[in-house]
Amino acid sequence: MRLQHAKVELALHALRKGSGRPLLLLHGLGERSPDAVPESASPWPGPVFALDFTGHGRSSVPASGGYTAEILMGDADAALTQLEAATLLGRGLGAYVALLLAGARPRQVRGAILCDGPGLAGGGDRPGTPHVALPAPGSSPPDPFVLVELARDVRPPDYATSFVRQANQLAGLPNPVCVCARERPDWLRAVVAEPGVESAPLPEALALYADES
Repeated sequence: MRLQHAKVELALHALRKGSGRPLLLLHGLGERSPDAVPESASPWPGPVFALDFTGHGRSSVPASGGYTAEILMGDADAALTQLEAATLLGRGLGAYVALLLAGARPRQVRGAILCDGPGLAGGGDRPGTPHVALPAPGSSPPDPFVLVELARDVRPPDYATSFVRQANQLAGLPNPVCVCARERPDWLRAVVAEPGVESAPLPEALALYADES
């Protein structure tokens, strides 16, 4: 299905039908939604959806560029509005977006699972050298400037933990965030140290949220 977020048309894919709460897959940097439910996510008992972020997959490319993790959070929020509530499973950059959305929409996000994948580290916790990327004429998804801009995305640890604390206070879940990633950049190490954050293999993480109301 097609969703509108600002001037971008997003592609939300229904990978598996079913009843119950959906699982929403958020891909890594430079990736796209899978064509079928990945084997790793197949134990989820309900329907499974996947979102193509702005500039990726079948979603449109903005003429002005300007990619940030917060813009992608808005993409995921548009999908969440369509689904009403969901558990999030994010890879790499998608894991960071899942964390942000878990704090921004704690009542609708019924658990955020953070996994390894492209773009997990981001650009560190401090701004680097200024860089302006101009879109290439006729570029098609994935937009090459996605890689340039989001690989440099600044992620202060205290910014990430503020979203964890919001989820802890308002989600009504004992463990609103579960980390499956083995790579632990500074922002993710700070997240893991927060109360209410679980660390577990993916099958256990899926089981943790499958029964949450």
